[in-house]
Amino acid sequence: MMRGQLRTRLEELRQEFGNGQQRLAEIENQAAQLRQTLLRISGAIQVLEELLREERAGAEAETTAASSLALEEV
Repeated sequence: MMRGQLRTRLEELRQEFGNGQQRLAEIENQAAQLRQTLLRISGAIQVLEELLREERAGAEAETTAASSLALEEV
């Protein structure tokens, strides 16, 4: 009788272990996908920040040039 209970419990534990491994694989896959998404977002942020810096630098250069031109006309 005890032997039957041990076998039943062993089978239950093996099933739980298999389910746990499957769930872990799913979670790891989700984490990898999320890391890829965050990497793409990070890249997009970097590009936009660089574009804004370039735009700001260009606007400052235009302002400086216009100020210089105005001073030359005086």
